Amino acid sequence: MNNKVIGHKPWIKYLKFKGFPHPYPCIFHICRTQRVESSHSLALSLFPRRDSLSLSGGSTSFRSRFVFSSSLNLTITCVKVQTMEEIQSQSDLYRSSSSCASSPTSRVPSSHFFYVRKPGSLRQPISFEDSPEWDDPDARMEYEAGGVGGGGGDSINDATATPISPSLSKINSGSMASPHVPEGGGGSAVRKIAGASIAWRDLTVTMTGKRKYSDKVVKSSNGYAFPGTMTVIMGPAKSGKSTLLRALAGRLPPSAKMYGEVFVNGSKSYMPYGSYGYVERETELIGSLTVREFLYYSALLQLPGFLFQKRGVVEDAIQAMSLSDYANKLIGGHCYMKGLRSGERRRVSIARELVMRPHILFIDEPLYHLDSVSALLMMVTLKKLASMGCTLVFTIYQSSTEVFGLFDRICLLSNGNTLFFGETLACLQHFSNAGFPCPIMQSPSDHFLRAINTDFDRIIAMCKNWQDDNGDFSAVNMDTAVAIRTLEATYRSSEDAASVETMIFKLTEREGTQLKSKGKAGAATRVAVLTWRSLLVMSREWKYYWLRLILYMILTLCIGTLYSGLGHSLSSVATRVSAVFVFVSFASLLGIAGIPSLLKEIKIYGSEASNQHSGAFVFLVGQFLGSIPFLFLMSISSSLVFYFMVGLRDDFSLLMYFVLNFFMCLLVNEGLMLFIACIWRDVYWSTLTLISIHVIMMLAAGHFRIRNALPKPVWTYPLAYISFHTYSIEGLLENEYLGEVFAVGEVRSISGYEAIRGDYQISPDTSSKWRNMLVLLAMAFGYRLIVYVLLRFGLNKNVSARLLLCHRKNNSSSR
Repeated sequence: MNNKVIGHKPWIKYLKFKGFPHPYPCIFHICRTQRVESSHSLALSLFPRRDSLSLSGGSTSFRSRFVFSSSLNLTITCVKVQTMEEIQSQSDLYRSSSSCASSPTSRVPSSHFFYVRKPGSLRQPISFEDSPEWDDPDARMEYEAGGVGGGGGDSINDATATPISPSLSKINSGSMASPHVPEGGGGSAVRKIAGASIAWRDLTVTMTGKRKYSDKVVKSSNGYAFPGTMTVIMGPAKSGKSTLLRALAGRLPPSAKMYGEVFVNGSKSYMPYGSYGYVERETELIGSLTVREFLYYSALLQLPGFLFQKRGVVEDAIQAMSLSDYANKLIGGHCYMKGLRSGERRRVSIARELVMRPHILFIDEPLYHLDSVSALLMMVTLKKLASMGCTLVFTIYQSSTEVFGLFDRICLLSNGNTLFFGETLACLQHFSNAGFPCPIMQSPSDHFLRAINTDFDRIIAMCKNWQDDNGDFSAVNMDTAVAIRTLEATYRSSEDAASVETMIFKLTEREGTQLKSKGKAGAATRVAVLTWRSLLVMSREWKYYWLRLILYMILTLCIGTLYSGLGHSLSSVATRVSAVFVFVSFASLLGIAGIPSLLKEIKIYGSEASNQHSGAFVFLVGQFLGSIPFLFLMSISSSLVFYFMVGLRDDFSLLMYFVLNFFMCLLVNEGLMLFIACIWRDVYWSTLTLISIHVIMMLAAGHFRIRNALPKPVWTYPLAYISFHTYSIEGLLENEYLGEVFAVGEVRSISGYEAIRGDYQISPDTSSKWRNMLVLLAMAFGYRLIVYVLLRFGLNKNVSARLLLCHRKNNSSSR
């Protein structure tokens, strides 16, 4: 039967059904044809829900009722999308799981994309007879509650579709009407955020050695983002998504060079602190804090002002990200500390940036490692955040149909080339115009990535010999590179590219309001906040110091029972020296158990420092002050047990020196571990390096061989003098033996210095033990000073990763 084309226009709408807690997204392809017999038909494809449908006609306007259940009816005023002839031809084509791919100028019938589906998985469009005439291209959706025949119900939510072409008068409009999003709890309304427009023109980013075939990671990209909208940068892996996002945020590494122009509110001025937020793909959170505590400490670090003001912005951030139900719940994330799920943790990381109430928020992969439900909830939350006025720009690899319908604009990249920029529905039309229409049962984002991802060529090569009687596996003759060139050429010559340039010109012809810094907390405030937060975290997580305290007590009890009852005779001197050496050396070695906690602190610092929430100096001071109470507790508890079980001299001043000396030893060891962890940023390599260093320091400490007898090169200079074991053990032995007198026979006695000099080299000066303690204190600060230089000037770029990379390159070159 012949069909006559009347017109076509695509729409995506969201409906909220009664009884559903969240808006349920549906994509309607509503098609109208006029038959020769003067009767009319309507074809409808409903994604992703495929329930039985029935139709009832109206007299003045066409109204179709789709019955989802016995108690839920949906009433829609229909719009035109595609003709019956187009949908019928596509259905016949995609039944074999492939879509036609051709250039804009000439069709290539034998070139198909490869999709794997089960036989019969694709249904025919449903057609309905006797549809009256109508000409209005706009759409209005309503829902009614009641029975099948039923009238009455709840109030109607109207949603007017947004035109395809962008305009400055409707900067808050997207390619679809925003869904109704429930508030995150609480009776108070969330305050609006003053967004800012951002536009980029001919943006090119180069990185030396980033790619084998080209140093250009991003090539001549154009685009823009408006307040109150979500602009997504989509593409396959290594397409330049994250690089483009970092370039817009001004966070490119030193090895990258950017060419082109970036405008914020029409001005080329940079974005000052607090005017924008950037969320990394993987952010480190503090699992032992609740959501409210974590955000509150972040506000204290970021914001100036009074405490009650900071509490207000924290509550706003909690409500904006729908975290009210989890505000008093531990973040968790450890095997021994259950907490939030991945989607909730991701929202907490975004809420941390919302504390500053940024005008523009950049997010790298907000759906990273999220399941479909968490991804949809995340995007609905971000849609609500955009409705508050914030400008959202983020990257994404792929999305479901529901998530895709929430995007306002899309920037499609492949190998750094911009294949499309515009509204989401226009992207579907762009692929169709280029000869790659989206299959009926295919997700738009999956179809886009299928067309532009060169990795599919390898899959096709593996499956080229497969045969299927039902036609589910089709031969593929078009290379992905050809499809990419076709899409790029089609976009450059399209009206979409011209409209982007026009919009950028309008946004940049006049400078708007320049963004100003909102100020930041002072250095003293941030040191106090980090110190208190460190104390709280260390007291809650047993792996920081409580585990080490238990290990120290076990070690001390073992040494104490092994060397108990030595007495104070001359014959016990050598054994007493061995006991002190074993205590200091093995206790320092057990401190390596704190490497995982130090690595986590460094990761948290890196996450905060990247957004200027913290600095190297305040981090080191806060970590140092926060660790002092726990290190002193470990020192005094272990020293008391060892001191009395071994039976050292019964003098309170000597006992206090023993405690302080061992405390300084722990401070030095903590600084050494921080230094090694800062270099490697890896548990395995840090542990291996520290064990090797401790073994070498123990050998050079002067117990196995007196320091004067050690070989001068290497062992004496410099190992014996850079080993903190040397100064700690020497100070403790001077504290024990200087001033002591031992009887030799009945008439002769010798001093403690003479008694020990054959077993260990110490100074006869009574003040030398304090010099040894000052050396330990200087070493404790010296290691932290080196760490400060590494963190401040970025000299530690994951050494282990670089060495492994060089090793792999050498292996590949040798092959």
